Amino acid sequence: MPGPALVRGSGRRRAAPDAGPSGAGWDDAWVDAQRVLAGLDPEQRAVVAAPAGPVCILAGAGTGKTRAITHRIAYRALTGEVAARHVLAVTFTTRAAAEMRARLAALGVTGVPTRTFHSAALRQLRYFAPRLLGGRQLPEVVESKLRLVTLAAARCGVRADATTARDLSAEIEWAKASLIEPGEYAVAAAKAQRDTPVDPAVMADVYAAYERVKRAGGVIDFEDLLRAAVWAIEEHDDVAEQVRAQYRHFVVDEYQDVNPVQQRLLEAWLGDRRDVTVVGDASQTIYSFTGATAAYLIDFPRRYRDAVVVRLVRDYRSTPQVVGLANAVIGQARGEHARLRLELRGQRRPGPEPDLRAFPDEPTEAAAVAARCAELIEAGTPAREIAVLFRTNAQSQAYEEALAEAGVPYVVQGAERFFERAEVRQAMVALRAAAKVTVDDQPLAAVVADALAAVGWRPDQPPAGGAARERWEALAALVKLAEECAHLSVAEFCEELARRAAAQHAPTLEGVTLASLHSAKGLEWDAVFLVGLVDGTLPVAYAKTPEALEEERRLLYVGITRAREWLWLSYAAARSPGGRQRRPCRFLPRLDPGGAHSGTGSRTGAARPDGRRRRTLVVSCRICGATLLSGPERKLGRCADCPSDLDEELYERLREWRARTASAQKVPAYVVFTDATLTALAERRPTRAEDLLAIAGIGPRKLGLYGEAVIALVNGAAVDDVALLTSSTQVP
Repeated sequence: MPGPALVRGSGRRRAAPDAGPSGAGWDDAWVDAQRVLAGLDPEQRAVVAAPAGPVCILAGAGTGKTRAITHRIAYRALTGEVAARHVLAVTFTTRAAAEMRARLAALGVTGVPTRTFHSAALRQLRYFAPRLLGGRQLPEVVESKLRLVTLAAARCGVRADATTARDLSAEIEWAKASLIEPGEYAVAAAKAQRDTPVDPAVMADVYAAYERVKRAGGVIDFEDLLRAAVWAIEEHDDVAEQVRAQYRHFVVDEYQDVNPVQQRLLEAWLGDRRDVTVVGDASQTIYSFTGATAAYLIDFPRRYRDAVVVRLVRDYRSTPQVVGLANAVIGQARGEHARLRLELRGQRRPGPEPDLRAFPDEPTEAAAVAARCAELIEAGTPAREIAVLFRTNAQSQAYEEALAEAGVPYVVQGAERFFERAEVRQAMVALRAAAKVTVDDQPLAAVVADALAAVGWRPDQPPAGGAARERWEALAALVKLAEECAHLSVAEFCEELARRAAAQHAPTLEGVTLASLHSAKGLEWDAVFLVGLVDGTLPVAYAKTPEALEEERRLLYVGITRAREWLWLSYAAARSPGGRQRRPCRFLPRLDPGGAHSGTGSRTGAARPDGRRRRTLVVSCRICGATLLSGPERKLGRCADCPSDLDEELYERLREWRARTASAQKVPAYVVFTDATLTALAERRPTRAEDLLAIAGIGPRKLGLYGEAVIALVNGAAVDDVALLTSSTQVP
């Protein structure tokens, strides 16, 4: 029988999981425990085998993280290492908690509390409320802040309609989740570079007024649940002792999405104990706007120096082709999150290459997507196994319309259908009123824009605040539709809107899922369409900081990893036919020459059988990380509008050397090197032959002719000193 196994990454010893029973003979629980180990891959088995103490599981998309953590809990319970009732498994959604309970039950383990942070806090507070509140019960928890926020805003002189109230509520939620008090808000918002719905000082006043209104009403909100649970444990020793006696072992799912108040509650539960297992993926951090941060996941191995760290990289969800594209996109990531980047390895049989397509305008793109959805359904793919994913909810309108026109059923995930949105219904009322008074020779788009002014829309930049911005974009979509229907009168346009609304209200039992990338997190489909991939939409226009841009890259990565088999990525060169040209999403892989810009689609390049990159699929700007599509930009290694780090003195020496060399060889100067190549040399300052070959336009021939001279100039040599290296060389 083998001796005890030492788990890698820890000095703690524990009997090997396959060591067999000791002394007492075969035991039913031991047999069940061995069944739990069956079928796990080596990394998942390492998770299960890790001894008590801090464990960090870095789990890529589709790598079986839920399987790993449920099997770990089950194995520890079945071997008697822990009692099921003493484990607290924390997830972020009730759906995930229910799934975890079901999986544990299937493994023969029941009685493990699996809850969200909020539900765990609520249960504890309800239990301890009489003791903490002098015999009183826990105050009512308000389901929505909107009424209280609207009242608080009015007391601060802010007129808040439903959209503004949603944005004010979201900002209060961010502050409370980040443990920021009203008096600290303005400074904290500036530091975090928040795009606030009102002036930060006014926002701080609204936040403070909201707290007063809430207290006067004798109610609490969801953030108060977490903060009160922390207070109960930190400030009351008897509560802390009882909670910690009940919960002794912790498992936290989606740890990259924990916010400061949730982390504070986890630390309160733990006390000075260390038996905590966390699982997360820094590359799927996409909720920073809510206060979520991957910092706790990133810092976990530093906080617990003896932590067992296991990387799950075997992707069982997606084909190697999808995995390869996902690796290529996230492989360009920068910043702190990139330190924990995982390179996934596809485990499924090979499938079709992802389609990367460009279209002349958005209506053409939407029609092509709808047609392809119809083809997939006709070929046997269930409609419920198809998803169309986009960056903002306002983008859904074109796809709702195109799918309805194609007779393809659909459902909208995580948002109202376009024509069910309050602002769109208000706009249709305003348009019907305008139809009664409009002179027929007025341009339709101008009439629509004027009518929308009555509901607060202006044809300028979208306002700050997520809900306000989505409202603006939804109304802007109506103006765009009016531009496409310019041949109609206002009355006919109203009839067209009513027809489209009726078509989209047709009841369906199942259909193609339309969802934003954020609401698609945690879901998966056989076929996924990622649409509208243009700069300004993804990354969204208001993502200005490097951190915000990196989160947009991660959002694309999350979208790609939702696909099991078929993946389509597309963008429209213009919003409407003949409109202003737009640049494709900077995070997309390099488009192959020919086909990609014609709308016929292009392939993203081959991947190894396991999805790992065979070669770099992207040429990215070394300044901002954007994908470079044009020849001059790829030569420079940066976007044309990104700041240049050109060495002017080197550039002048290169120009002089080129002039002398061209004169000696009796050829035009551009035959030696173009101006763009000289600029690239003066910016990138290559010092090795490999560095020269990385610059577009310099191949083996020019390397042989001029490489030695260029490297000498980059290293500081004078033109006179290198002239002899090339002066007698003739162009073959």
